[in-house]
Amino acid sequence: MGEDGAVTSAPQRPDGQTPAPRLIATDLDGTLLRDDKSVSPRTVAALAAAEEAGIEVFFVTGRPARWMDVVADHVHGHGLAICANGAAVVDLHAGREFVQVRALPRDTALTVVNALRAAAPGTSFAVERTTGINYEPNYPPFFQDPGATVATVEKLLQEEPDNTAAPVLKLLAHHSELSPDEFLTLARSAAGDHASITRSSPTALLEISGLGISKASTLELCCAERGISPAEVVAFGDMPNDVEMLRWAGTSYAMGNAHPDVIAAASGRTVANNEDGVAVVIERIIAERAAARP
Repeated sequence: MGEDGAVTSAPQRPDGQTPAPRLIATDLDGTLLRDDKSVSPRTVAALAAAEEAGIEVFFVTGRPARWMDVVADHVHGHGLAICANGAAVVDLHAGREFVQVRALPRDTALTVVNALRAAAPGTSFAVERTTGINYEPNYPPFFQDPGATVATVEKLLQEEPDNTAAPVLKLLAHHSELSPDEFLTLARSAAGDHASITRSSPTALLEISGLGISKASTLELCCAERGISPAEVVAFGDMPNDVEMLRWAGTSYAMGNAHPDVIAAASGRTVANNEDGVAVVIERIIAERAAARP
């Protein structure tokens, strides 16, 4: 069950006619992936069928590049994925090589840190760079990384004397007492003029990128390079970090387990991630395309 009552019946189609899609953009956790973080055989087959039909598939996720192994074998053609909520484009065919990085400036990150500490005392921080994650001593160890540096966020954001520090992809902020949506609203009020602030976790964990950087803005750049318009994109998502992407795409689906803000932003709704909601829609797209052939 997600943050809203799960849809278990047939997907709700968007209203009106939509162009034949040229690109499918899908979130991973809570969307393409089941709750056990697996890609079901049905979904694997649907992704392959989309590519076979000439529809590009982009994975668009808040995950860092190092967590993309679960889908690396299922990206075809271009091999690209959009990671860290749009802060990076990664080539999964080339060992997760960074093709594009849209970094969070250090000074901006420090401004946000100071604003959140003032607005929400007790906030702890982590810093996600292209080389991995480092965090403060009181930041919850959601995923232990034996190679991580543990220090104050000011120390973690320090530049190297020779300016060789790896780019910052995003700042993460956690609060142990506020509710997730309460923390998000408070953070956007306090620091939303300086950075893009969103969330994808069921806990009060915020993801902070450079101003204007989102899944939507980086997907738009990737589509523009291919001559693909928003009207030719079908997008899927379940959490607040998907909202901009779902609004940008010509056709979009909230998962049956989606957050209420995602349901409001999407033009349609499919079944839950554990029922292969993305595959259900892709199968219908493929069937309708086949039926339309003379």
